[in-house]
Amino acid sequence: MEVATMNDSHTDSGIRERLLAGFPATERRIDLAGVPTAVLEGGDGPPIVLLHGPGEFAATWMRVMPALMATHRVVAPDLPGHGASEAGEGPLKADRVLAWLGELIERTCASRPVVAGHLLGGAIAARFACDHGDRLARLVLVDTYGLGRFRPAPRFALAMARFLVRPTPRAQDQLMGACMTDLGRLREQLGDSMKLLEAYALDRARAPGQKPVLRSLMPEFAMTPIPEADLARITVPTSLICGRHDLQVRLKVAEAASARYGWPLHVIENAADDPAFEQPEAFLEALRTEIGRPLLPRAA
Repeated sequence: MEVATMNDSHTDSGIRERLLAGFPATERRIDLAGVPTAVLEGGDGPPIVLLHGPGEFAATWMRVMPALMATHRVVAPDLPGHGASEAGEGPLKADRVLAWLGELIERTCASRPVVAGHLLGGAIAARFACDHGDRLARLVLVDTYGLGRFRPAPRFALAMARFLVRPTPRAQDQLMGACMTDLGRLREQLGDSMKLLEAYALDRARAPGQKPVLRSLMPEFAMTPIPEADLARITVPTSLICGRHDLQVRLKVAEAASARYGWPLHVIENAADDPAFEQPEAFLEALRTEIGRPLLPRAA
């Protein structure tokens, strides 16, 4: 799912509080690498870190977090410049964002975590794992940027461009329709929670600082593929989850990465670019399959 974002003190009007009301996780704010960061946490057990996509926020994991918290300590931050997290001082370059992730793991995880990253969050996690795989237990890449050239389908590219230029409810409908296989069904299933999620997303999209953040992060993590030699250095157990009908990161990109690096690939049917939101049960089955695989001995 692709919904736009940016923290700004002059907007929101309590939408976030209503969105999170009753959600079985606690929220706290932590300064990480100079980035004031909002983090949702809950559950007990081995840690798992969930990193969302561009223009999203931690609550977009809402359909899988409660189930994961039954067996794991779940940590879901708003990425820098997203949701209620700020961008901090200076440009959001790759080294700063990777330092942010390192501090997040250090401050919130008592042991090496599973890190599951979606789209932009997946690219951040993959780049981190290239040099710091010893700090992770597993890496799960969900419809992840950076595994190949960014060539979205024209339908998605046009809808995204229109929304970025003018984030209206109509443009949001068109964008979300390109990000999901059946937006109407989800709205019927989720009711008021979906309305609040969309309202908060639209509010964030209209915040003044949104475009500079995306201009910084997308070229750093989406537009430029991660070099194959760097991906080949990832030693932590890695797997892929991809929606069958993703219009951003086409399935063939995940298939090529799976074949090249030997990473298991789970294809989620009846899902586009956000299988955790569209098909939470199938997503959880795939994730639990990977979490349950025996860990290989750590490289010396």
